[in-house]
Parts: sequence; C-alpha cells; structure tokens
Amino acid sequence: MSGLVDVIACESSICSIENGVLCYRGFTIDELASNATFEEVIFLLWHGRLPSHSELKTLQQDLIQNAVLPKKIYDLLSLYAPWGNAMAKLRTAISFLTHFDDTVMDPSLDADHRKAVRIIAKTAAIIASIDRIRNKLEPIDATTIQPSSLAELFLWLLTGKKPAEIAIKALDKCLILHAEHELNASTFAARVTVSTMSDMYSGIVSAIGTLKGPLHGNANEQVARMLEDIGDIGRVDAYITEKIDRQERIMGFGHRVYKHGDPRANYLKKLSQELSVWKEDPRWYNMSVKIAQIVKEQKGLLPNVDFFSASVYTYLEIPRDLFTLVFALSRSSGWIAHILEQHANNKLIRPRAQYIGKCNATWTPLEER
Repeated sequence: MSGLVDVIACESSICSIENGVLCYRGFTIDELASNATFEEVIFLLWHGRLPSHSELKTLQQDLIQNAVLPKKIYDLLSLYAPWGNAMAKLRTAISFLTHFDDTVMDPSLDADHRKAVRIIAKTAAIIASIDRIRNKLEPIDATTIQPSSLAELFLWLLTGKKPAEIAIKALDKCLILHAEHELNASTFAARVTVSTMSDMYSGIVSAIGTLKGPLHGNANEQVARMLEDIGDIGRVDAYITEKIDRQERIMGFGHRVYKHGDPRANYLKKLSQELSVWKEDPRWYNMSVKIAQIVKEQKGLLPNVDFFSASVYTYLEIPRDLFTLVFALSRSSGWIAHILEQHANNKLIRPRAQYIGKCNATWTPLEER
C-alpha cells in the first residue's frame, strides 16, 4: 500500500491514537499536559508507569549531570560553517557521541537506560552549543548552572542566562506535547534500525535523519517563516487568500490521524497567548489566530501541533532553524521508548515490496545494443 497507510507494522504498548484521542501509556494527552512534567513523561514512556518522588528526582539529577559534553564535540561543531544545516549538525554530533560511550554495544536493559539518559541530556547541550558556536559565543558548561528541569537546562544553555519561570513551564509543556506520536516516520526508522540489533545511538541517528525531511519535521519552521513574510495582521487576509487561490499548501493545518482537530494544538494556542502577554507583543499570536480562522472558514482545516508551536518558540526566542531540533529533543524520549520496546522483544523488521517491473526480459549481447 502506498506510504504504508493503515498497515500494522508492530504491536506496541507505548502510544495510542484512537478516535482522535492521543494517549501515552494509557494517559490522555490532556491529563499529561495538565499535570505532568516532561521528566515524568520520560519516565512513563520508558518504564510504563509514573515515577515515585525519589525516582523522579533521580532522573532529573541524572539528566542534568549528563548534559556535559566531551570537548571534542565542541571541536566538531566548530568545524561547521555557521550557515550549515542545524539538523545535519545534530545528526552528526549524536553519531559522534558513540565514541565516548564504552557501553555503546551493551544490549542489556540497564545499559540501554543509562544510554537513554545520556542521549537526551547531551542532545539538549548539543542543540544549544550549535547555536552558540555559530554565533561565536562560548558554550555554557552545564556544571556551572543549577537548573531543576531539562527545559530550564536547555534554555539556560541556549541563552546563557537563567530563564524566566513562564518560559520554563511553556517549553516543558511543549516537550510533553511533542514527546510521542505512535509509529510515525522517524519512530519507524528508529525501530527498523535497532531491529538489526544495532545500537541505540544508531537508532536515534536514523530517526533524526528521517525527521530532517520537510514532510515530517520542520512544518513549524515553515509556519514561522510564513508569519515573518506576512509581518502584520493587516496583511493576513490577502496573503492567505492568495495562497488558497493558488492552491498552495498552508503549513500547520490538517493531520492524517486527526479528523476533528489535533488535541495538542489547543494547549499550544493557549501557551502562545500567555507568552504574547508576557512579551507584550501580541503580533505573532494575533496573526496566528487570524490565519487559523481563515483556513478553517475557507478550507475546513484545523491547526495541528506545528501551527501554534511556531509562535510559542518565537516568543521563547529560539532561533527558527532550531525548531525541528527542539522537536527532536522532545521526541527522543518517544524514540527511546520504542527502541527499548523493540530490544525487549526483537524481530528483524524486513517487509516485502510488491514487484511491478518487467518480467521475462531477454538478454541482448553488448555488440547488438
């Protein structure tokens, strides 16, 4: 079937999307977005249950302690041109991390969990360092700061200053909303890779390479580009109507599995509004609301998770080309959950293709061609 639409490739107890309801391990995204921290969601995805107080504290501490990068990672990032693709930098840096982990080929569950913590924590540090190095700024040493969460750690490493509480909470909720989404393209790529009994880093690199494609991961970056192109709410009507008339795709709308709207979009819309008040800059939020209204009226489409996340990340002063990398930071928690599940009951993923080419071809000698 084209694109493997509706093909069941495996059984999983990690995530479900039934009748438009998104659940992680049986908890609806509404319950998690309203109550959980990202660290609680990480633990839930990896262990199948919520953590105790002590387990949560241990995970938080482990993530922060493992955010220190080997100096050679900074040296690697310094080799790239400032304008180089940020996702490509992340992909290569994660691959390079394997050379600093002597348990990389240890397939035991304990080793996998230790690698999982290292990957998430160091991904946050790598993303922040990509931006600082290309702007000729010194990367922040994670041992010199005292954050209480991965969201705070990332913003601190990125900006070089302690982030505001509202920014920490907003990013934390974004990380929850993007953490997992069943067997999407990047998750499937990760599972295929580790089904060969390759290592966890290879699975994450495969997932990042898949997420890098514009049909999967960078829609919110394109939404931000659209908002910048429009520039003012007075131009929204003409801009969007022209795109619709030209039958051009408007990024951030519609979703294959959500016929009545993406449940994550409402939380991001609220975050965008709250951050617009905090920043005393309603422009991005107001333009987004206006665009959503026009697209709904003229095309019957509702925003997906990418649409309002563009304005949220803009308010958080995350550079536009890092949007997909922040997505990768969050989704790594889900990728790793699937890698752990694959390793626990592994079978090589090796589908077949339906052949539609020529049959019974006749060989022509070279001199007669």
